[in-house]
Amino acid sequence: MVLLSSGKRGASWKVMRTNEDLTAGGVANEIVGVRVSTTRRSAASTPVLLPLSIRLDFLHLRYSMAMEITQVLLNAQVVDGTVRKHAEESLEQFWEQNFPSYVFSLAGELVNEEKPVESRKLAGVLLKNALDAKEQHRKFEYVKRWLSLDVGVKNQVKTFLLQTLSSPVQDARSTASQVIAKVAGIELPQKQWPELIMSLLSNIHLVPPHAKQATLETLGYICEEVSPDVVHQDQVNKILTAVVQGMNALEANNNVRLAATRALYNALGFAHANFNNDMERDYIMRVVCEATLSADVKIRQAAFECLVAISSTYYEKLSPYIKDIFSITAKAVKEDQEPVALQAMEFWSSICDEEIDILEEYGGEFSGDSEVPCFYFIKQALPALVPMLLETLLKQEEGQDQDEGAWNIAMAGGTCLGLVARTVGDDIVPLVMPFIQENIQQPDWRKREAATYAFGSILEGPSPDKLAPIVNIGLNFMLNALMTDPNSHVKDTTAWTLGRIFEFLHGSAMESPIITQGNSQQIVTVLLHSMKDAPNVAEKACGALYFLAQGYEDSGSSSPLTPYFQEIVQSLINVTHREDASESRLRTAAYETLNEVVRCSTDETAALVAQLIPVIMTELHKTMDPQTPSFDGGEKQSELQGLLCGCLQVIIQKLSSESTKYVVLQYADQIMGLFLRVFACRSATVHEEAMLAIGALAYATGPDFVKYMNDFYKYLEMGLQNYEEYQVCAVTVGVVGDVCRALEDKILPYCDGIMTQLLKDLSSDQLHRSVKPPIFSCFGDIALAIGDNFDKYFTYAMPMLQSAAELSSRTSATDDEILEYTNLLRNGILEAYSGILQGFKSSPKTQLLIPYSSHILQFIDSIYLEKDMDDAVMKTAIGVLGDLADTLGNNASTLIQQSLSSRDFLNECLSSTDPLIKESAEWARLTIGRVIAA
Repeated sequence: MVLLSSGKRGASWKVMRTNEDLTAGGVANEIVGVRVSTTRRSAASTPVLLPLSIRLDFLHLRYSMAMEITQVLLNAQVVDGTVRKHAEESLEQFWEQNFPSYVFSLAGELVNEEKPVESRKLAGVLLKNALDAKEQHRKFEYVKRWLSLDVGVKNQVKTFLLQTLSSPVQDARSTASQVIAKVAGIELPQKQWPELIMSLLSNIHLVPPHAKQATLETLGYICEEVSPDVVHQDQVNKILTAVVQGMNALEANNNVRLAATRALYNALGFAHANFNNDMERDYIMRVVCEATLSADVKIRQAAFECLVAISSTYYEKLSPYIKDIFSITAKAVKEDQEPVALQAMEFWSSICDEEIDILEEYGGEFSGDSEVPCFYFIKQALPALVPMLLETLLKQEEGQDQDEGAWNIAMAGGTCLGLVARTVGDDIVPLVMPFIQENIQQPDWRKREAATYAFGSILEGPSPDKLAPIVNIGLNFMLNALMTDPNSHVKDTTAWTLGRIFEFLHGSAMESPIITQGNSQQIVTVLLHSMKDAPNVAEKACGALYFLAQGYEDSGSSSPLTPYFQEIVQSLINVTHREDASESRLRTAAYETLNEVVRCSTDETAALVAQLIPVIMTELHKTMDPQTPSFDGGEKQSELQGLLCGCLQVIIQKLSSESTKYVVLQYADQIMGLFLRVFACRSATVHEEAMLAIGALAYATGPDFVKYMNDFYKYLEMGLQNYEEYQVCAVTVGVVGDVCRALEDKILPYCDGIMTQLLKDLSSDQLHRSVKPPIFSCFGDIALAIGDNFDKYFTYAMPMLQSAAELSSRTSATDDEILEYTNLLRNGILEAYSGILQGFKSSPKTQLLIPYSSHILQFIDSIYLEKDMDDAVMKTAIGVLGDLADTLGNNASTLIQQSLSSRDFLNECLSSTDPLIKESAEWARLTIGRVIAA
């Protein structure tokens, strides 16, 4: 069916198909006659074309599957559901049965000036959606299908697209720009369409303004689609020259200038060599800064967006320009329209992000060879920057607290102020306190709210020693304001600020506690009272209570909240029953806070926690009763089911100790019955929460969980097969591990099915890669549970582990994201090996492991020598080294002694500052020493 979906650049049509396995094969070769000559030409030469009308007429006559595409495209957009559905099915059938003709027809429709704008635009969007998809496996299929098309078909489609850039119809040009970029994203990495960029640049100064605008848009989209290493530096230079010239104040056409400015935003990632050249960088920065002063608001906004991107990409190059940029941004924040002012402020937020990251990574110590030193731009700008931000806090909008998606000058200013506080720490306090003191008691609600917002914004960053005296004075004032202030905006921000106080200045680490026996009752009373206030205020009060409870997590056997536990729990449940609980995320906040109150409670309140089980079960049962009316405000009952499953999970975990789990066992059958009914709901969120809760129940019930396996297994299998909602699949893999630990060898009857599905998951290119490391870990859980019975899976599991290990040890981590995934993969593989080795310990089948032991050692050697493993991998790897010695005994002795780096690796782990790594290394050293001595 054809669905209307909102994308980054506005509404777009997407065709969803049920059969995506058809290939275009040789069908494309049937498209003949559209070119005068079929002789082989160089890629750069221009095809000799028949007139457009003849080519399109020929297309319609040539194919038995061809349709009157214009009318079908128009019908796909009509209000009449029957007509629209028939058109959608026709397009879907056309796609599946004749893909070459489908893309050819769409491109022909897009380029034809005689066709209606509506059909042309949809043709372009459908063409774009035939080349790209959000899901990686589908995107891979689309790329493969396009690359397999006949060269002649692809060349003709690309010719149509390039011709459309000159169309007088803006929608057609814009859509063609995006489609060209998608094709470029596929072909340029394959060294195809090498002439594209030069053909776009060659006539950029010769075409009318509308075509120049479309060309610049296209260049920008291409830069967004492809990696910088795909485009040669000579072409990058020419792109940047064309773009910067288009941005120049001498460019008379504002549409061209706007397109050029937006193109520069996308091209900045390609400009590293240019930013290393002082003259070129100066010119680019001058043009960008000039564009921030344009008379056109869209150009000014786009120029500030460029500055934001430059601040994060080229932070280390900003010193010569920072004073001028401050002047420009300050003027924009004070005087310009909101979209521009927001971007001007975002520049300083981005600088804060950069400096926070640098200071966290380097600890504030920079040597001459530091890769990215901190220039302390924020600290230097502080005396002028903070007053500017404080002034923005007074520009609130009525109703902003009720609108979850609200974002305005005041909110952006507070966010930036918070980042500044994190960047400079104590230095911000004396600059903000006068503003707070001057405004906190003013009759004008805007001033009271701004002062409160400023106070809350600076609570993260400065030291507790600096803030504690101020908070001790202000806490009572805040509590009174939350109870008595006549303005809802002020109460909303006050509750939020209290939450920030409890989050950052409350807990066992505080030397001088903010919350004492003297004020704890007042705090609880005020928060519970505020949970009856307007939904937005009540939601913030729930958040404050959440952090209040969290601060007592490590309080030991007794918590100051124990006397109020029952009252708190009852108040939170009352909140979930409010008629307006669906507003401002109030019901969700109440359940999340209830979970945290339970999680951080002590044994003193275990009996009260137990009383919650039937209460929450009753609530969950109500959601499945067809007689229960649905909630107002469009809140889906499935969302409530997810919240309730999450609540039961926390309660079960809390009562899973030996002294209290008898309570869980009393209700286990009823709870499991409810969870199984929840799976009838089709919501991914509910399945995820129910799975997590079942994992907790398996842990609590232990071997007794086996009685639920026959009914539960089909849902376990469904979860492992859920590639589309991969988070559900990942959670299900984790639950398999929970069930294995609970059942131990009683899981054996289900292992064939589970292992078969896990192996399928690993082999699938449709499953998100993030699920694969936990699957390897799950192999270890299964092996630990069933011991040497795992030998029947060796033929399949061990080669897969081996190939994954070789891949992860060879991976060159080009960025932090790839390195993080590589380490997750390594850790999953090592956990699999650890579980298998431990599962086979003392078994007569231990000899089966010997052929794989040398590879396991080579894997550990290789990742040690790479020097890029994180602490988790290091701990698991040294543990596996010990497991090898422990399980294989003398058979491992020689291998370990011959290892390239085992001794160095062990010594490095023994000297680690991480206590967990050191503990694992001590055990490994003793085990290896015992084996070698023997």
